[in-house]
Amino acid sequence: MPDYSDLSVLIVDPNPGMRANLHNMLSQCSITRIEYAVSAGTAIRHLGARSFDVILCEYDLGSGSGDSGQDGQQLLEDLRHHKLISDWTIFIILTSEGVYSKVMSAAELTPTDYVLKPFTTDVLMQRIVKAIEKRAVFAPIHMLIAQGKLREAIDTCTELQGANPRHAADFNRLRAELHLRLGDLRDAELLYQGILMTRPVGWAHLGLAQCQFQQQRYEEAQQTLDNVLEHNPQLMAAYDLLARVHEAMGQKVQAKKVLEDAVAISPHMVRRLRHLGEIAYDSGDIGAAEKAFKQVVAKAKYSEFRDPEDHVNLVRALVRKGDANQASGVIRDLERSMRASAGTEACKAFSSALLMDLMGEETEAAAQLSTAARAVNMARGLSNQLKMGLVYSCLQHQLDQEASGVMLNMMHDSESGVTMEQAVGVFEKAGRHDLARSMGERISSEVQDLVSDAAAKSAQGEHRAAITTLNSALRRTPGNVPVLVATIQAMLQQLDERGWETPLGEQAAHLLDRARRLDPTHPSLEILAGQYNATQRKYGISTTA
Repeated sequence: MPDYSDLSVLIVDPNPGMRANLHNMLSQCSITRIEYAVSAGTAIRHLGARSFDVILCEYDLGSGSGDSGQDGQQLLEDLRHHKLISDWTIFIILTSEGVYSKVMSAAELTPTDYVLKPFTTDVLMQRIVKAIEKRAVFAPIHMLIAQGKLREAIDTCTELQGANPRHAADFNRLRAELHLRLGDLRDAELLYQGILMTRPVGWAHLGLAQCQFQQQRYEEAQQTLDNVLEHNPQLMAAYDLLARVHEAMGQKVQAKKVLEDAVAISPHMVRRLRHLGEIAYDSGDIGAAEKAFKQVVAKAKYSEFRDPEDHVNLVRALVRKGDANQASGVIRDLERSMRASAGTEACKAFSSALLMDLMGEETEAAAQLSTAARAVNMARGLSNQLKMGLVYSCLQHQLDQEASGVMLNMMHDSESGVTMEQAVGVFEKAGRHDLARSMGERISSEVQDLVSDAAAKSAQGEHRAAITTLNSALRRTPGNVPVLVATIQAMLQQLDERGWETPLGEQAAHLLDRARRLDPTHPSLEILAGQYNATQRKYGISTTA
């Protein structure tokens, strides 16, 4: 029997008897590097400190004490979303529950495996060994992905597939997903179509729909997803994508219905419930929004990654419903149960302002909005949606300085993705054309300063620094063709003088495509395309823009 003594295992189970039983099973197979967690919270703290090869997680974590209210599915959701486990971590869910909805929730998060109790040592080890063998086959690819070498990972998939034909489907799936991540939508689509010609698997239909969606072929994506759900109504990710398709088509009521159908099948996914609440609120179904947000707050109660915005969303729904008592209770719960932070302070103050508005206390509402604006500018991790809502509320209370301050901080945040058009649109929606105009002028001035700074850097041969500066300008005005042209020029100078870099070359090609779509007749585009192709030839690159 192979030696597995080097394997590290984390057992997550609130039951001391089951922990001991699992320990004995592993010890019989010479696995001794074993640690324990009695709840989702302690598991997250373990995984924040170190990694494990295998995680054996009980589904029902509710029988422990303290923060044990999460289940194994919610723990896996948190670990994946916050990247606390790697692509090659083996995560096996153990459960004695045969409840359909629970099994479905666990399965849709694609754990490595799930094992129904009772099971023997042989059964457990068979599952672990199978997972280890598969992980070894894909380890070189995962290492490349971790290093950001996605092109090399695609090539390695092709190389390894010939030696491992039984994993052909997994290799093809991974190749297609990598093309999607790189934005090679046509390559990904061709792979998915090829797979579907031989084997009509749900994940390939889903991938095809994702390609169609990202190319804004919404009606095709809807048809693909409707067809796959007709034959495989348990493919939960298809519901999530179909809801996004309906949203993109402006069909929020249909999007809400799709998410409600998904929640009826698999009721434990917090992010899906949150999305349902948002869609229901936007479509005017406040009852459904309240129900969804209450579930989100309840299910996330024991998560190490609780989001104070969930309380804000619930307060918004209750305020719109006119229920001041419940809204007040939610704010008290937020203050009592969440750790003090700038984000929590901002959410509490914003929620309180919404409640004060409902109660007609405008002076107190304005004071709370001012507090929220100060706190939100010091907080990290709050969504653009919350910040935009805060800006709009500030404008409604004539808090122009606070509104402009929050918006400018968003514009200066490289991770926010907020454009000048979006920023100006918030002020226009509030009927503040004066502020919209001044905000647009200020951002335009900042962009021009960035372009001038980049030109000076390029003149000094500092093309890399120029690219960084121009990318900052592009984040503010992604549809600004002169800025696009200047950015492409700086990239081509860097590539020509310092050597070909695939990521930078791909970014330049992407920006060229964007500029062509925005202004097909711009006189610089053909010149830039020629420079791009000449630089490729110079370094022996065959791909053309």
